[in-house]
Amino acid sequence: MKEFIILIFKGIGMGAANVIPGVSGGTIALITGIFERLINSIKAFNIKAFKFLFSGKFKEFTKYTDFYFLFAILIGIVIAIVSLAKIFDFLFTNYPVYIWSYFFGLVLASVYFVGKRINKWSVSVIITFIIGTAIAIYISTLNQAVENSSFVYLIFCGVAAICSMILPGLSGSFILVIMGNYQLVAIDAINNRDIEILFPVLIGAVVGLLVFSHILSWVFKKYKDQTIAILTGFILGSLSILWPWQNKIYLLNEFGEKIIKNGEPIVAKFEKVVPEVFNIEVILAIFFVFIGMASIWITEKLAKFK
Repeated sequence: MKEFIILIFKGIGMGAANVIPGVSGGTIALITGIFERLINSIKAFNIKAFKFLFSGKFKEFTKYTDFYFLFAILIGIVIAIVSLAKIFDFLFTNYPVYIWSYFFGLVLASVYFVGKRINKWSVSVIITFIIGTAIAIYISTLNQAVENSSFVYLIFCGVAAICSMILPGLSGSFILVIMGNYQLVAIDAINNRDIEILFPVLIGAVVGLLVFSHILSWVFKKYKDQTIAILTGFILGSLSILWPWQNKIYLLNEFGEKIIKNGEPIVAKFEKVVPEVFNIEVILAIFFVFIGMASIWITEKLAKFK
């Protein structure tokens, strides 16, 4: 029961990260030492697992799939997503610089703690690290698409988001921002319990998770150092998304007017800026960066306790 509760809290950490554009639940999974077990557990949901399930061999099914581990993580993720969606909406609206500063520090520290898991820095490891960094930086420069609520597009959103969510450094929420559906899926649909929107996203997420977990598990076992290197690069490259001081660039129509949805203009992207004066806001932002870094350090230390 103690292990089950600890896993729920790790799931809450993953769920909280996945709600935030730019932060990855996979990063939390990697830091807390459950990443490889998580991938293997998801991968175990294959034909053999369903044969156990449908033949009534529930004990064999739970053991084969590591079901209780996955169930605890899932409970934590759901708790975080449902409870934190409104809180993060409030924080990003009223205290954007401070919340972005905290997550900037959190992800910055993650670069070190994930990277130190590499056993040997070879040429191939360095190259994959550079490639991972470049990919994440490139993704961060993409412009936001227009919101699309079609069934098929929502399925693709689910596939893209879930694959990004389990990859450390690639944020599923940010992918939804790029695809134009972050507000629709991660905020509005969750807060309003909109099944019509959430159902196709869930279909895409389940399919994407089952397929992608097999690929990631194989790569992780065969090329472990290279895999961790590219994931570390993803995390480093994603830092540009989390820069605390950003100006909103709004989506415009052909007449140069802001496109309005639900009474609010749609944000196309965020332009990074440097604060012009060293004031109390900057001091507090730096403080929250260190709080974020300390959070990862504490998480890393707690993860070592049995």
